[in-house]
Amino acid sequence: MLRSASARGTVGPVRAREPVRSGYAVRCGVRLYYEVFGDGPVTVLLLPTWAIVHSRTWKLQVPYLARHFRVVTYDPRGNGRSDRPSDPDGYADAELVADALAVLDETGTDRAVCIGLSMGGRVLLQLAAARPERVAGAVFVAPAMRMDLGLPVPARWVHPFEEELDSSEGWAKYNVHHWRRDLGDFAEFFFREVFAEPHSTKQVDDAVGWALQTDPETLAATHRAPFLGDGSGRTEPTVSDLAARVRCPALVIHGSVDRIVDHRTGLALAEALGCPVEVFDGGGHCVHARHPVRFNLLVRQFGEAVAGARA
Repeated sequence: MLRSASARGTVGPVRAREPVRSGYAVRCGVRLYYEVFGDGPVTVLLLPTWAIVHSRTWKLQVPYLARHFRVVTYDPRGNGRSDRPSDPDGYADAELVADALAVLDETGTDRAVCIGLSMGGRVLLQLAAARPERVAGAVFVAPAMRMDLGLPVPARWVHPFEEELDSSEGWAKYNVHHWRRDLGDFAEFFFREVFAEPHSTKQVDDAVGWALQTDPETLAATHRAPFLGDGSGRTEPTVSDLAARVRCPALVIHGSVDRIVDHRTGLALAEALGCPVEVFDGGGHCVHARHPVRFNLLVRQFGEAVAGARA
């Protein structure tokens, strides 16, 4: 295998596209590692998702999109080369929105087409509603947000997170005690649920490796953090409230057999935004990784349409 020097000076696998710039945005003492690829007139910001993975989750998007756009990625606080605060409040949605703005500022990006996967979609909704001047367009991929749709409680919420359980089978693995005992076992199970499509071994193996670059206590802190719709704020806006404040073009993408976030959530968000929705028939939670050609073309078309509308 060809190998090259990484940003840390160590030797690693050659990437399909190397960054033209990398560094850290620092906010409130927390360092956020970012990379910039390409030099197109429109910037695409690929937001992080849950800190169980880092920015390499976008590795099948960066080489293609950087041929057409300037692309910015960054590791979430809690994984990769970014710092790992110990306080759950450090992973609150408000902090994650502020992180995105800090990266935009540090990379000299006035406005970007933003792509948010899973909980990154929840962060993107709040970013687009609060700072419309920074978001030229918004693509929500399998958006993880609570909406009053009468859907069953997600399986991962069935078992108590903080209590020692008698079982470690199935979603009982989503438990802090099990994470401390065997984070790799949880990650293996979780990503087999994420990648519902057959023949996803490579994607699962990659994601498990990224999960093992964080640690159980950091991951537990992200779980305990306050987030939109958790019921902790009496006056917090709803998803519908925020969607009504989004003024930029938007697109929702969701897999039809997503076992992490029911695809009806994506349909409901698209309706609230008044935007198109693309359903990947047979797709799981991370269609960007399992169906990259279709996904990349959709993002390119969306980005070019936003750029054309601004011209």
